Amino acid sequence: MKNLYIGNLDYNATEEQLRSLFAAHGAVESTTVVRDRDTGQPRGFAFLEMTNNEEADKAIQALNGTLLGDRALTVNEARPKAVRAGGDDVRTREHRTNRF
Repeated sequence: MKNLYIGNLDYNATEEQLRSLFAAHGAVESTTVVRDRDTGQPRGFAFLEMTNNEEADKAIQALNGTLLGDRALTVNEARPKAVRAGGDDVRTREHRTNRF
């Protein structure tokens, strides 16, 4: 399975449009148009998972620079998700309990 990043996405593009576009090149597992958490508006990029790595590579080659709406897509393999500090890990709990 390969996770793809789709950038320069038209703000009106839908997950269904992306799925249809990429399905012509192979099996699509999931699509996610990233939205602003406060406004719910699209942020201009998406992630798409393809089940077969070879098909994903072919889709990258075929669709990078392709117009969707009035924008040329940027398509490449997504970088692994960064581990972010925060949440409720042990260091955070200790820091909160030692404040006073």
